[in-house]
Amino acid sequence: MNERAARKESGMPVQPSGRATDFDANAAIAAVEAEMLAHLQTDAPALAPLYGMMRYHLGWATAAFAPERANGGKRLRPLVCLLCCAAAGGDPAYAIPAAAAIELVHNFTLVHDDIQDNSASRRHRRTVWSIWGAAQGINVGDGMYAIAHQALLGLRGRGAAAEKVLDLMAGFDATVLRICEGQFLDIGFESRWDITADDYLAMIGGKTAAIFAYAARAGALLAGADEARADAFERFGTAIGLGFQVRDDLLGIWGDPAVTGKDAADDIRRRKKSLPIIMLHEHAGEKDRHALESVYASAEVAPGDVATVITMLDAAGIHDACQEQVERYHTRAAALLNESRASGPAGAALGGLIERMAARDA
Repeated sequence: MNERAARKESGMPVQPSGRATDFDANAAIAAVEAEMLAHLQTDAPALAPLYGMMRYHLGWATAAFAPERANGGKRLRPLVCLLCCAAAGGDPAYAIPAAAAIELVHNFTLVHDDIQDNSASRRHRRTVWSIWGAAQGINVGDGMYAIAHQALLGLRGRGAAAEKVLDLMAGFDATVLRICEGQFLDIGFESRWDITADDYLAMIGGKTAAIFAYAARAGALLAGADEARADAFERFGTAIGLGFQVRDDLLGIWGDPAVTGKDAADDIRRRKKSLPIIMLHEHAGEKDRHALESVYASAEVAPGDVATVITMLDAAGIHDACQEQVERYHTRAAALLNESRASGPAGAALGGLIERMAARDA
C-alpha cells in the first residue's frame, strides 16, 4: 500500500509536509502516520491479525481490525524530530522515515511495558496483551521493533547517503539499548527502597529521555547540522524528556482521571515508585517511611491507604518540589534551544512545545 492509499484508509488528510519556512505540524504528523501505516500491512491473510494488532495499539483499528481513529498518543517524539530538522534549516519531509521509526520503536516499548506492568488499559482502551494474551503481545512488540528499523531504512529512498543512514541506525540501536537499560533499573527499583532521587533521574535519562534526545539529534543531522550543533539539539531533547517524565509522575498521582485516562492516583494504586514517592521516602521521618513501605508491601493498595499516601505527599510539599524540577528542566531546554540556533517557525514551535509540556495535564 502506498503512502496516499494508507492515509486515505486511516482517514488522515492527504497533505504535503511543509518546509522550514511554513512548518505545518498537523500535516507533518499526518505524513509520519501514513509512513507508519504503510509498513503495517500484509497481503497474507493468515498474517493479517498480527498487523491488525499493531494498528489496534496505535489507535487505527478496532479489536476486530476494522478501521478506527482512536487515541494513539501525542506523537511528541516524531514531532520533535521533524521540528528540529526544520529548525536546523532542513526540509522536515526528508526526516519523515526517521520520525516514523522513532514513533514505532516508542510504541514497541509501550506494548512490552503493558505486559511487564500488568496494565489492562491504555488511553481508555484495553491493551494488546489483555485481549490477545501476553505471548502475542510480546510478538506484536517485537514485530513493531523490526518494522521501526525498516522505516528508518526508508531514508535511503529520500536520498540520504548510506554513511548517514548507518550512523543514524547505530544511534537508533544505542537508544533502544538505553531504554532497555532504564527499564531494567526501573523493574529492579520495585523491590528496593534504597533509591535516591538521583538514582531515579539517572534511570529515566535512559528509559524516557533517550528517545527524545535521539529524535532531536536525528532531526538536526538530517538537516545537515554539524556535530556541535547536533549535540546541542540532543541535549535539548534530553532536557525535555526528563521534564516530560517528571511531569508524567505528577499526573500519575494528582492527574484528573477524565483527562489522563487512568484511575485517580493510579501510580500509588499500582505501587509505582515514581519520583514523588522516592522523594517522600528519602525525606520523610521514620514513622512515615514505615507507613509508606507497609502500603507498598500490600498485595493491593486500599483506597484509604492511597489517601494516606497522598496526605503524606501533600504535607511534605512533594507536588510543588517535583513541578519545580519540571520547570528547571524546561528552563534548561530553552537555553539549549537558543544554543542550537533553532530558527524560523519551527524554532518558535519548539519554544511553545517547551511551555506546553511543562504544564500539560495529560
